Amino acid sequence: MTELNHARPLWLSGDSETAALIAEFDWASTPLGPITDWSQALRSGVDTIVNSPIPKVMLWGADHRMIYNDAYREILGGYHPGALGGQVAVVLSEVWDFNSRVLDAGLRGQAQTYRNQPMSLLRHGEVEELVFDLFYTPIRETDGSVGGVLCTVLETTTLVQTQRDLKRSNERFAAAVGAVHGVLWTNTPDGRMEGEQPGWAKLTGQSPAEYQGLGWAEAVHPDDRGASVATWQDAVASKSTFVHEHRVRRADGTWCHFAIRAVPIFDEQGAIREWVGIHTDITAQRLAETALVRHAEDLQRQIRHRERAEEQLRTLNETLEARIIAAVDERRQAQVALAQAQKMESIGKLTGGIAHDFNNLLQVVSGNLQLLATDVMNNERAERRVSNAMAGVARGAKLAAQLLAFGRRQALEPRVVNVTRFVRNMDDMLHRALGEGIEIETIAGGSLWNTFIDPTQIENALLNLAINARDAMDGQGKLTIELGNASLDETYARSHEEVEAGQYVMLAVTDTGCGMTPEVLARVFEPFFSTKGEGKGSGLGLSMVYGFVKQSGGHIKIYSEVGHGTTIRLYLPRALESEDVEVVAVNEPVKGGTETVLVVEDDEDVRNTVVELLTELGYSVLRAVDAQSGLTVIESGIKIDLLFTDVVMPGTLKSPELARKAKERLPDLAVLFTSGYTENSIVHGGRLDAGVELISKPYTREALARKVRHVLANEAQRRKGAAPKAPVTPPAAAPTAARTHGIMLVEDDALIRMSTADLLEDMGHTVCAAASAEEALMMLQGRTVEVLVTDLNLPRMSGLQLIEQVLEAHPDMAIVLATGDSAIECNHATRLEKPYGQAELSAAIAQAVARVRQVAPVRG
Repeated sequence: MTELNHARPLWLSGDSETAALIAEFDWASTPLGPITDWSQALRSGVDTIVNSPIPKVMLWGADHRMIYNDAYREILGGYHPGALGGQVAVVLSEVWDFNSRVLDAGLRGQAQTYRNQPMSLLRHGEVEELVFDLFYTPIRETDGSVGGVLCTVLETTTLVQTQRDLKRSNERFAAAVGAVHGVLWTNTPDGRMEGEQPGWAKLTGQSPAEYQGLGWAEAVHPDDRGASVATWQDAVASKSTFVHEHRVRRADGTWCHFAIRAVPIFDEQGAIREWVGIHTDITAQRLAETALVRHAEDLQRQIRHRERAEEQLRTLNETLEARIIAAVDERRQAQVALAQAQKMESIGKLTGGIAHDFNNLLQVVSGNLQLLATDVMNNERAERRVSNAMAGVARGAKLAAQLLAFGRRQALEPRVVNVTRFVRNMDDMLHRALGEGIEIETIAGGSLWNTFIDPTQIENALLNLAINARDAMDGQGKLTIELGNASLDETYARSHEEVEAGQYVMLAVTDTGCGMTPEVLARVFEPFFSTKGEGKGSGLGLSMVYGFVKQSGGHIKIYSEVGHGTTIRLYLPRALESEDVEVVAVNEPVKGGTETVLVVEDDEDVRNTVVELLTELGYSVLRAVDAQSGLTVIESGIKIDLLFTDVVMPGTLKSPELARKAKERLPDLAVLFTSGYTENSIVHGGRLDAGVELISKPYTREALARKVRHVLANEAQRRKGAAPKAPVTPPAAAPTAARTHGIMLVEDDALIRMSTADLLEDMGHTVCAAASAEEALMMLQGRTVEVLVTDLNLPRMSGLQLIEQVLEAHPDMAIVLATGDSAIECNHATRLEKPYGQAELSAAIAQAVARVRQVAPVRG
């Protein structure tokens, strides 16, 4: 008999493809027998498999017949659907040696697990090298015997390859940093230049065919060529660091002096994988040295001539000679300082670029993990794995943030901070981080100034300094935190690079640890430099502090003596304003929308991820691979509400120019930038340019949703304010006229400010308009104002801080807070959601006035 065309068994649930195939298969022709005669254990196992989202295959009976679910089809590839009901020894013959041993053990009742198991499969007609996580579970009949083996399969090929690639990338990056800065090049293990070498080609003008092998030596000065090749070959033979100096002919034909440093990169077996080297132009240094020698010789001749003159001239010459010696010494010190500054700047550019690419990778991983989280909801084990992966993304984002901090390419969010209060609030955190063996003493000077600094970054900086101090003291000792006002004069500024004379808030951290040698001090701020043992530190802590302080306009100074401890002083720029008020965010559900968003992103993985995130939030999404393609989409006439573009973009048309041209063609278009790191096109002095909206990578789904709504709401308010106003029809006579008020309007966007002022005047109110909180505070003096209407996001002083100061001076002031961010609340203000019109504005003012009257009723 045959089972074909029989009705589907009631116990076989689900609507998957494999469930249908199982129901239709002629099982009577196999040792398993008709499907209606299957045992309860087999039925239950098959029903569980076909309803599972995880790849699973049941291998039943002595000849291991295959029964699997839809997810397992991807594992089988071209073997599906012919594999269903087949013998695993026949279907997957190429891995039968492995499967035969595993299945024999499984039929004996043994559960087995294989992590990262490599396999070679022919599922698509050619050999594929794959890696799997395999979990084998025996399935028992009611009599206790094993009827078959259930195998759960997770392919980890991509994960394993990514881990290998990341390790190699880190090794290469660390070698590049060790070689300092300049023209980067690579050589084969035997010391020959191969492949594309863009830096060398740009420097010398040589083509790939010309510099291949040892052809690069033809660009070296004939007098230096022989020694350069011989010294290079000696370094290759001894597998040691190559340090040399020679002259190179540039592409324009000029000869320049270069310092060369190259290091070998070793593989796991200790063999050289490649050489990584760098050419640093020291022509200016050599010319300066030659000029100094000639100058000194000329001065010596003048001194000898003047020695024959009168005693007065001889005395003058001796004084002059002393000044010359001091000048030469000062110039030499300046050259050393300049070289160090150039070195740190070059390393900063390199780390910033690496962090940008790393953030793009993290954005792809983060976005897809968040999308995956919805797919595996209620699957506890899968949710736990997604959560663990997201924790890894967070650690990677922190590493990238440290690199950006050193490279001075992070977009800071500075606020006016009272450092004394800030440090006191960190007491508990510091005690937990340092342990009971460390005594902490905080010394704060009186009348400490406020400072203009990013609170998150200064917290990270202080925590890094404290942890480094703890390690230097081996967990036992005393940590002193000192706070005080400081003034750095012109003399100090001239003798230190990148220091401006002025007033600072000084934050010093002193430990009683082992101290540092001069050699360690010279490199202490370099990224990845660490004196700790392997695995005990990334070497980025002090680099991050250095970059953050410099980007904030401050100064850092370190003092250390071996055996006596270390003191690190941070000089933070003084702020004359009052301390900012902290913004409180409310955890509200994420909101999406139905607007149309154009995503311009050159990285395909990042682009696909953000398109899926926005689509899931309800938006209609268009995509473009670069700025020029994005402009083509804009010029096509399609209605677009938001341009979401990466800052760093290939091609001649850059993102800021794309945004400008897009606004010319679509004046109502909202613009949101994103980037793995900031650049000077939209950020100056570590702060975003006025009117620019930016979300930094990697960002979460929730952060993206809130930012998009905020940007669209602000643009909608501008559009609403710019629209022609409908003629106002005088209302019919009413028993009493609506009360008008004196109103202070504070809004930094000129278009929104003008349109809102017009609405208020049309309502009969008297309006004073200001573009900043500082301007509003000045205008309030001597004016009668009953209502304050302020935007949240203002330059320098925020709307919340303005409200705090106004209420101190005018407790009965009615307050209206306008914002497009639904996650912000203020207990003292009536909220006005952007975009708003005349009706919403009028209602908010009325509610704010009524609120004040309820608190403090007017006495007649």
